[in-house]
Order: sequence, then C-alpha cells, then structure tokens
Amino acid sequence: MKAACVALAAALFAGAAAAQQDSAAAHEHDSAAAAPLRSAVELFGPGEQLSYDVTLGGIGVGKASMEIVGWDTAQGHKVYHSYFRVKGGIPFFHVDDQLESWFDPHTMTAYRFIQRIHEGNYKPTRIYEFFPDSAKYQKQGDSVRASVKDPLDDGSFFYFVRTVPLVVGKTYEYHRYFIPEKNPVIVKVLKKDTITVKAGRFPTIMIQPIIKSGGVFADGGEAHMWLTDDDRHLLVQMKVKTKIPILNSLNLYLRQIVPTGGAPKDSAAKRDTAARDTAGTP
Repeated sequence: MKAACVALAAALFAGAAAAQQDSAAAHEHDSAAAAPLRSAVELFGPGEQLSYDVTLGGIGVGKASMEIVGWDTAQGHKVYHSYFRVKGGIPFFHVDDQLESWFDPHTMTAYRFIQRIHEGNYKPTRIYEFFPDSAKYQKQGDSVRASVKDPLDDGSFFYFVRTVPLVVGKTYEYHRYFIPEKNPVIVKVLKKDTITVKAGRFPTIMIQPIIKSGGVFADGGEAHMWLTDDDRHLLVQMKVKTKIPILNSLNLYLRQIVPTGGAPKDSAAKRDTAARDTAGTP
C-alpha cells in the first residue's frame, strides 16, 4: 500500500521524476520550444480546486485534491501558490502527503517547492528554493546545486502540462525538471475518450507519462491520465497498474470542480511562507 500511495502522488504531477527516452525511437518528439504555451492565467487561477476519490483494486482508500491557493511571493517574484494533498490508507497504515509549489504563471518558472510526506512512521519534510537566474537550486540543510533554466518541480510541472496544446499522436519532450540528471520529461498523447465520473461526463485526452525512475511509469509501464479536451486540461481520471496482488489497479476519479474565482473549501495549504522569502540568491 505504501508504494502504491507514493506512486499516486508521483503520477499526479508528471514531473515527480523525469521521463525516460523511448528506446525504440519510433515516435516523433516535439521539443518544449516547438510546443507553444497558452497563457496560464487564462486557464487556471486562484480559487480553482479539484477533488478526487482514490480507489485501490476498486476499493475506496482515500481522497485527493489539488488547488491554486492564491497569489504569493517567492524570491521576490509574484507567483501562484499551488497545493496538492492525498490522504487515506488501509487499517494500520495511513498516508497524508502534501506538495506545495510556487511558480510564475506567466513564465511557468518555479521558485519554491515543499514536500510534506506522512506515510505511516515516515514523515520527512523537504523544502527547496530555486534560483533560475543562476540555474541553481538548494534543498534546506544542503548545499547549492546545479539546476536548469526555467525550472519546474513535481507540482508546477503538472500545471505546465495543462498549458500545452496536446495533439493526439504527438510525444512531447521537456528538459525543465529542476534536477538535471532526471531530464527529459516525456508525455505521450494517445487518444481522445469520453469519461463519466461523479463530477460529470467529459470529452478527454488520454496521455501517458514515462518516468525515468522505473516501475509502472517507465517506458512500457501502464499509467494513464485523462485530461479534459478543452482549454483547461483538468485531470478527470488516472489509472495506474500496480504490482500488488489482487489489488492491481490504483485509480483516481474527479469528484468535484470549484472553478477559478470560486471559494475552495477545507484548504489545508500552509500559508507560512513569508519568512522563507528572505532567502538570497547564491
């Protein structure tokens, strides 16, 4: 169960690890520059909240949500503050994982990223600061390391993908994940489909992230995400095949949509960022 919940958190954000090159080299790859981005501020913004039901082998095991909490500042830049949470589990093992990102919606560049992991007795918190001007990043308590220009983290990468005009049959390749050795990130656009969930019935685009770290997200793995076939590219459904006997499918289904400008309920996002914004550029 622990591995499955970790996989869920990773899959929701296509950049949780970087993608692996297609060894067959049989697909057309579009560079990031070749895929024109739409303006993020026109697609999503403060108040948007998406809520999900999480199942494992058809059994309900928890809830998940993602939202744009509001505007904030990071490294002196005006940014969106996004928040993702997955909470649930089975008897004797509970999960409450949270990811927070701070990114400029005009340039889709990230400036801060926080992981709060709570999986049984495993409870680390990791805080990262990004310095795009010098292509560096720093994990709290660690030394400054080389990064990439215009970095993205696990959370902001998913919002970045929502700005891409996804075309069926294309494979998009990006070199923007903040840890250089985990690039490129690859997203395959497979087909169009119509999906019915609690939130409604939606025409969707089905995509496949390919993850360098291996497992079900490696090339040849079975992980698929369905995004609305409109300008918003909302995540409607996700299915991941696991290696857990009997409970072999980890799924996520959209339950409720609060649109941009709405009033998200029960947000648990941490709003304690002011002190961290005094960090200087290395």
